[in-house]
Amino acid sequence: MMGTTEFQVTGMTCGHCEVAVREEVSKISGVDGVEVSAKTGSLTVSSAAPVDAAAVLAAVDEAGYQAVPA
Repeated sequence: MMGTTEFQVTGMTCGHCEVAVREEVSKISGVDGVEVSAKTGSLTVSSAAPVDAAAVLAAVDEAGYQAVPA
């Protein structure tokens, strides 16, 4: 994926949830920006270079949540 890609995350309920997801996804090489909303369950990943969507899903899983491409 390259540019901006959106995912739907389930299980987030608060700001701490957002921080956990943001921290894990930010570790992925090539990720330039991460926007997370517990209220809407959305995750938006920005990158200038291709980023593996499977890596994003794995990072969300590592944070303790489930995600699917939106």
